[in-house]
Amino acid sequence: MATMQLESLTLSLSSTPLSLSPPITASSVTLLSARRSSGKLPRFSGLKLRSSTATRFSGSRIAPRSARIVCEAQDTAVEVAAITDANWQSLVLEAKTPVFVEFWAPWCGPCRMIHPIVDELAKDYAGKVKFYKLNTDESPSTATRYGIRSIPTVIIFKNGEKKDAVIGAVQKSTLTTSIEKFL
Repeated sequence: MATMQLESLTLSLSSTPLSLSPPITASSVTLLSARRSSGKLPRFSGLKLRSSTATRFSGSRIAPRSARIVCEAQDTAVEVAAITDANWQSLVLEAKTPVFVEFWAPWCGPCRMIHPIVDELAKDYAGKVKFYKLNTDESPSTATRYGIRSIPTVIIFKNGEKKDAVIGAVQKSTLTTSIEKFL
């Protein structure tokens, strides 16, 4: 096993490349560790920390080591059930409440943009409206029956009848207005 011994190596932030400096002593190590714990840089970046004992420090949250990293989206995520040609009749056409169906495909970018909005609406209207997503690649006959030529398309059904349709990735307020008509 080969070993290599370096006196010291320092990186300079100036325009000069690397320079050699005198050997590291105990006092210089103390200076470095004191500089490191001065608190000028935030400990965490890019993650939200949730802790009751977290304190504010120069605009960023500093939390104790015991803080937990929590995904804030977990409180808002609602799984909208997938629907197929096989269960279309029982879940949509025979439903007693209004039904909101999003026609989508996995390769569709605007469909992925509207998914979080549909999930929010499903949470907002839980118990009042049923929400489903139909993959047009897996269930083409239902998409053809309702004339789906562009996705995402949202259709609202009431008592088994098509009542309203919204085509394209639209704002939440547009979808909310369509839902409110049939409640």
